[in-house]
Amino acid sequence: MQKKNVSFENSDSKSLKGVLELPFNENPENFVLFAHCFTCNKNFHAPSNISKSLASKGYGVLRFDFTGLGDSEGDFEDTNFTGNVNDLVAAAKFLEKEYSAPTLIIGHSLGGAAALFAALKIDSVQAIVTINAPSNLSHVQKHFESNLDEIENEGSANIKIGGRSFKIKKHFIEDLKRNEDSKALGEIRKPLLIMHSPQDEIVSIKHAEELYQSAWHPKSFITLNGADHMLSNKSDSEYAGTVISAWASKYISEREASELDTDHQVMANLGSEGFTTQIIAGKHHFVADEPVKVGGNDLGPDPYELISSGLAACTSMTIQMYARRKKWPLVNVETHVSYSKKHADDCENCENDMAKIDNFEREISLHGDLDKEQINKLLEIADKCPVHKTLSSKAQIHTKLTEN
Repeated sequence: MQKKNVSFENSDSKSLKGVLELPFNENPENFVLFAHCFTCNKNFHAPSNISKSLASKGYGVLRFDFTGLGDSEGDFEDTNFTGNVNDLVAAAKFLEKEYSAPTLIIGHSLGGAAALFAALKIDSVQAIVTINAPSNLSHVQKHFESNLDEIENEGSANIKIGGRSFKIKKHFIEDLKRNEDSKALGEIRKPLLIMHSPQDEIVSIKHAEELYQSAWHPKSFITLNGADHMLSNKSDSEYAGTVISAWASKYISEREASELDTDHQVMANLGSEGFTTQIIAGKHHFVADEPVKVGGNDLGPDPYELISSGLAACTSMTIQMYARRKKWPLVNVETHVSYSKKHADDCENCENDMAKIDNFEREISLHGDLDKEQINKLLEIADKCPVHKTLSSKAQIHTKLTEN
């Protein structure tokens, strides 16, 4: 996938910082807006992992820091729930101007409530997803329940959430109360997916039930069994991303995307960042990549692993093809290949003592009731593999530049 740092202004001219996750071809069919949880930021596990999971399935996902949080401008103490909703609207306008308007909005925890409110103001949004979200805004006051009197009398109070200190002002609570009276959920006529963990100790599963009962069809509920409120376990957030992708495909329309095409047998396409490369081989699409240690994302085999795969596959096919023609009882054949560079002192025919040669170690495992003569013949046949012959010969590569 490709990741881009972006910034845009909200309605108060504050600069908000975000991360745009894009699929490897940088041409998503749909854009998604992600609202993080109360006092969280774009780099928390849930927004980061879910965004990456969706990007791997072809979506473009914008996650950003609300005003006063993370890298965004502003003071948290001057923000409120309405401000978060307005930030989401500003993010949607940014996507529409620079890329394409979002068709899906996702919100985690209080961000789920903000997503519901924002969906009423963003016409392009066709579907909504909430994750461990409260059914009422007053629930957030549990974070600072013991400070409510101080906030009421003094106008503000310093509270601690997740080991971090935040100042909550009276206007924040007043804004929650004003929005609590809104019947936003009853006004929404867009598909809604409610995801919630029965083990959520911050926002109980009861909230998911209340959201579901209040929502209009089409509505869906999917459990995040075993997950905590923050989706701290990577597998939980990646699972959520996979499920969201499958669910959303039923409800959001795909925009026309430019298809990659080639007149050759194989084509490799790589954007301006990273090494995750889209491969088209005949009718087949897959990705190649480099290991993380050399700057890749390890989302697919590296180029030499692809060469080794070709040798291994061709060897197994050639052996099995011969055995079938001879009607020999070869049940299964495994070909294991490793690639390395060897120094010239390991090479009897190398002219340059400093040279290195390409070396493929191939091990073949034959399963079946074969006699020794049959086994020896099949090992001999392995060298007849066309890819083996290509790698053993001096191939020619002709390169030319094509017009865009």
